[in-house]
Amino acid sequence: MATSHTPGPRLPNYKNGCITGIIPALLGPGGTKEVPDWMPSCVQNAKQVVLLVIDGLGWHQLQKNIQQCPTLAAMQGSAITTVAPTTTVSALTSITTGLAPAEHGLVGYRIDMGGRVMQMLKWGDEKGDLRNMYPPDLIQPCPPFMGASVPVLSKAELEGSAFTEAHLRGVRARGWRAASSIAVEVGQLLRGGEKFIYAYYDGVDKIAHERGFGPFYEAELRSADEIVKNIQDVLTPNSALVVTADHGQVMVGSNTKSPHTDVLAMTSYQSGEGRFRWLHARGGTQVELLARAESHHSDCAWVVGKEQVIDENWLGPRLGASTRKRLGDVALVARDPVSFDDGAETGAYLLQCRHGALTDDELDVPLLATAIK
Repeated sequence: MATSHTPGPRLPNYKNGCITGIIPALLGPGGTKEVPDWMPSCVQNAKQVVLLVIDGLGWHQLQKNIQQCPTLAAMQGSAITTVAPTTTVSALTSITTGLAPAEHGLVGYRIDMGGRVMQMLKWGDEKGDLRNMYPPDLIQPCPPFMGASVPVLSKAELEGSAFTEAHLRGVRARGWRAASSIAVEVGQLLRGGEKFIYAYYDGVDKIAHERGFGPFYEAELRSADEIVKNIQDVLTPNSALVVTADHGQVMVGSNTKSPHTDVLAMTSYQSGEGRFRWLHARGGTQVELLARAESHHSDCAWVVGKEQVIDENWLGPRLGASTRKRLGDVALVARDPVSFDDGAETGAYLLQCRHGALTDDELDVPLLATAIK
C-alpha cells in the first residue's frame, strides 16, 4: 500500500504506448508492416525509417511552444510515455534496447553499485572513471537495436564513452560535430540504401537545464525544428521520419532542498537524482526511514518504499536480482517543482529545469512522424 495520503503517480504505459516499444515496432519481425496503433500510421509500410531522438523535448512543453516548431506541428502523432525514472540514462537505454529499466538495469542517473554510487553518464564517481571495475557490457548486457548493427548519428565527442558503450555498442557510429551535419548524413545513408537510421540531438535538454524556459529555450526549439525540417527534406521515396524524446522537463530553479535532518539521520547515502531520490537506510531502519520520510516530505513528493516500486512495476516488469540491488530503500519522487539535494552530487551550475519524476510534464513525450510515399 502507498504510504502517502495523496494518489500515486501515473506510471509509464509499458504495455501500450511507451518508448520501450519503438524499436521493437520498427525493427521487430513484423517490421513497419505491422506497427502498433499508438505508432503514427504514416510509418506503415515504410521501406526506410529514420528515428530522431530529441533529448528533453517533452510533449507538454512542445504543445505550449508549438508556434516555435512548425515542422513538428505538421507531423502526425501524439504523446506516449517514457520510462521511470524519467532520466536520460534510463530512457535512452530503454529506447535503444526496447526494454524497461527493470530489465536493462540502468535505473537512474546515479546508481548504487554495492556501496559505491556511480554517476552513469560519466561512468564514475568522485575518484574517477570506473569502467574497468564495472564494464558497460556487464552492467547493461542487453544488445541495442535487437542485435542489429545500425548507423547511429550522435555527437562525435560522445563516441567511446562508457555510457555510449552501454546503450549503443555494436552500432556503426557516424559522429557529428555540428548539428547541421545530421540531415546531410541522413540523406547520404538513405540514398545508400540503409533501412534504419538512429539520430540523437541533445540541444533542447542542455538549454532547458542551463537556461530554463523562456527566450533561450524558444530559440533552441526553433533550431531543433529546423533540424527536423532538414531531415524531412532529404527523405527518399517510401521512407519515414519518426521523432521522439527521452523525457520532458519541469522548471525548478533554486527550489531545491535537502531531505529533512530526521530523514538524513537514518540515511547512509543517497542515489538517483534530485526528482527521483533514493535513500539508502542505515542498517535495519528501513521501516522507520520510510515513516520519517513520509512524515516530512509527502507534502511535495510521492514517498514510497522499494517494495512498492517493485510490486507496482514502476520501473517495468521482470526486475532481476542484480538490478534490485541497485535500488535504494525509500524513494522521494517529486510531485511539486522541487528537487532533493545530495551533497555527493555536484555539477557545473544550478540546473534550472530538471526531470526524473513522474509528473505529466516529465512522463509524456512526443511520437511524431512524417513519410514520403
